Amino acid sequence: MQILMLVAMLVVFYFFLIRPQQKKQKELKSFRENLKQGDKVVTIGGIHGKILEITDTTILISAEGTKLRFEKSAISTAVAETLGVPA
Repeated sequence: MQILMLVAMLVVFYFFLIRPQQKKQKELKSFRENLKQGDKVVTIGGIHGKILEITDTTILISAEGTKLRFEKSAISTAVAETLGVPA
């Protein structure tokens, strides 16, 4: 009976903790691979900017007239625009 409970707990952990985290990581990796020049993004540090250049591992961003180079892993989200107003 104890083995059955242990197996049940492992199944619960897999479906509620491990599987959603793997799915989220996969989506984030796909997002970062599909970035292109001109996209407006936000870094994990909260810096908003526009992508100027993309290399294999880094991204050059223009923010308030300054150019900053970040690792691709530092990009958090893209900024969607509706009618010219940032969301």
